[in-house]
Amino acid sequence: MDGRERLRAYLEQRREMGESEFMLDGMSVVEALAAIDKLRPSKPPQTSRSTNVKAPEPAPVPAPLRGVAEGHRAQSFDARPQAAAPFGTHETAKSSSPATDDLAARFAQGIVIGSAGGTLFEQNPYRDVASLAELAKLIDACTLCRLHETAKCAVPGEGNPDADFMCVGEAPGANEDETGHPFVGQAGGLLTKILAAIDLSRDQVFITNVLKHRPPANRNPLPDEVGACSPYLVRQIQLVKPKVILALGTFAAQTLLETKTPIGKLRGAIHRYHGIPLIVTYHPAALLRNPAWKRPTWEDVKLARLVLDSSK
Repeated sequence: MDGRERLRAYLEQRREMGESEFMLDGMSVVEALAAIDKLRPSKPPQTSRSTNVKAPEPAPVPAPLRGVAEGHRAQSFDARPQAAAPFGTHETAKSSSPATDDLAARFAQGIVIGSAGGTLFEQNPYRDVASLAELAKLIDACTLCRLHETAKCAVPGEGNPDADFMCVGEAPGANEDETGHPFVGQAGGLLTKILAAIDLSRDQVFITNVLKHRPPANRNPLPDEVGACSPYLVRQIQLVKPKVILALGTFAAQTLLETKTPIGKLRGAIHRYHGIPLIVTYHPAALLRNPAWKRPTWEDVKLARLVLDSSK
């Protein structure tokens, strides 16, 4: 990839993270991308026949990622759909190490929503539902918004009802709509690998989404749909009582944290959702589109694992 392609990929990532300004002679991201498209690619450098030509030095790793890049190179995973190599094939992040200790030193206090003794759960309309199974039946029969008219089946969520670790995504996709199970298909397979990298299996955690029915054509959720589904999610959190919540993607993070802050600024901090630590990372589907986000995702899930271990 030449320099022009690298810069375009970088700017597209910044735009997907919600940023509209980029300090490049006062140009916006869109203007910079348009300017790049007008550039002609430079001629490739001629290959020297000399065997004494020194190889170029690798690009330095940014300081915030240095501990991850140097201490956990084996954790690199291939997020391409056809890849067989799992996330974290050679090593897991269960135990504390110099790299995780360095990560702990970079903890930042994030957004705090409610408190452990707040009234959110008490005000929930499903506060008297005694189990996840009973709640799932209510979700299956829900007609509070129009999503049930186009969805094939509800996707309440699944996993360990007493899980210490809870994953929350945005909404079911086509595969989930067909099966009724959350995070299946390519994104689901990648999530399984991500969990395995921190020594967790799917049957050890609880996995769900903010929305319980698929939006048509995977469009963005509407406010009334979020309003109808959110009480279900709140009750699930109350019943599971996780020690850590991992918010997967912009929508899940912004919904739980009641903010419009871009995901790039929500990462790297320990937020609190009614007393429960909440860590934000990219959605597995986004990793399939942007493999460059594999490393920051690994940093996020290591943080989540470290918080989980510290809670014990």
